[in-house]
Amino acid sequence: MSSDPWGRVDETGTVYVRTAEGEQVVGSWQAGSPEEALAYFERKYEGLVVEIGLLEKRVKTTDLSAKDAQSAIDHLRAQVDEHHAVGDLAALRTRLDGLVATVEARREERKVQKAKQTDAARESKQALVKEAEELAQSDQWRSAGERLRALVDTWKGLPRLDRKSDDELWHRFSHARSAFSKRRKAHFASLDAQREEARKAKEKLVAEAESLSGSTDWGGTAARYRELMTDWKAAGRAQREAEDDLWNRFRGAQDVFFAARGEVFAERDAEQTENLKTKEELAAEAERLLPVKDLKAARAAFRALNERWEAVGHVPRDARPRVEGRMQTVERALQESEENEWRRTNPEALARATGLTGQLQAAVDKLRTQIDTARASGNNARADKLAKELEGRQALLDQALKGLQEFGG
Repeated sequence: MSSDPWGRVDETGTVYVRTAEGEQVVGSWQAGSPEEALAYFERKYEGLVVEIGLLEKRVKTTDLSAKDAQSAIDHLRAQVDEHHAVGDLAALRTRLDGLVATVEARREERKVQKAKQTDAARESKQALVKEAEELAQSDQWRSAGERLRALVDTWKGLPRLDRKSDDELWHRFSHARSAFSKRRKAHFASLDAQREEARKAKEKLVAEAESLSGSTDWGGTAARYRELMTDWKAAGRAQREAEDDLWNRFRGAQDVFFAARGEVFAERDAEQTENLKTKEELAAEAERLLPVKDLKAARAAFRALNERWEAVGHVPRDARPRVEGRMQTVERALQESEENEWRRTNPEALARATGLTGQLQAAVDKLRTQIDTARASGNNARADKLAKELEGRQALLDQALKGLQEFGG
């Protein structure tokens, strides 16, 4: 017969473990010596020690759910209670009892945390509702509309409350958006009516401009065209499609008249040539504003150049598209710089980018911890699987960090 402090093997090969309740049969061993029998069941005990240690680590260092943790505890407790190992089984039960207490404490903590999150979500949604109701009265149609859409995205990212509270807040939120949409629709309907009136007025101006295009009363007709231009500006804008067509006809009629006048007054060719030279110099000066380094200074300089440009006068007709196109190219570049600056300094976009980066960083850190845990437990297959997932999350994080740097200038 062979024995150690926690177990023994009798003459028949039956293996026992010693417990506070007395000896319990572990199993039967016929294949080798009693010492080998004890060693075998002691190794099974050590295996339980390792499994319990890993579970303790998971409970302390990962977000293992209480349900999964309790299931793992029950599984290990069943193995301990079956007495198929030789060692201090009471100590293992004590450790498992401690794990149960820890899991229950974490369960309560999560309940408290969830309650706090719900309260925070309630406050956030109430704030969104309040802002939406204020925006519903705004006349800043574009910015207020964009902000309301952003509020919807923010709402969707918040946790749901109890059904009654969530429905009540959503009803107020939705009502505010509907009220804004109704006001905006009424505004643009009124605007459409104004544009229709502008179209009718400009139709009359175009008809008169076209009737004057063949006149040879150079002074009187030129003066009348200036009056028509004043009336044109005062009429307001028509619908975009009509506006462009009417403007092309209006400007075309003037072009016909002034081209004819230019042919009659050939001596003005020299003046127009000088105008072209001046405008080309102004265009070159404007082009030197690019690439834009100081947007505010570049804008001020371009306005000053544009005032000088407007004061120059006509240039030869065939050169006009080319030289005007150069100035328009600079103006578009300045507009793009303004739009890029707005996007770069947009605090809402920065907040979203920062939040996304933080979420991705947390996910990467979590995966790394899970990989370390899997490696430590010898679960290389799971570790490799998590490593592949980590590669994808890391790529997304790198991309998000790169985008976030753009906000820093």
